[in-house]
Amino acid sequence: MKYIAPKEAGEKWGISERRIQLLCKQGRVEGAYRLGWTWAIPEDAEKPADGRLREQRRTKEGERNE
Repeated sequence: MKYIAPKEAGEKWGISERRIQLLCKQGRVEGAYRLGWTWAIPEDAEKPADGRLREQRRTKEGERNE
């Protein structure tokens, strides 16, 4: 299996290298492991879902959008 560095994964997924490192540390990148000072990320790993987004958002009046 081929591995890539956080910098390469960041370019591929459109997010920062630091964000990749945090996702790896949180165990959210499947198959990633620590290799000295950096992370080894499987080349075919998928970008984790953004945990900040919710499926339903509230309107200004407090009602749920469906």
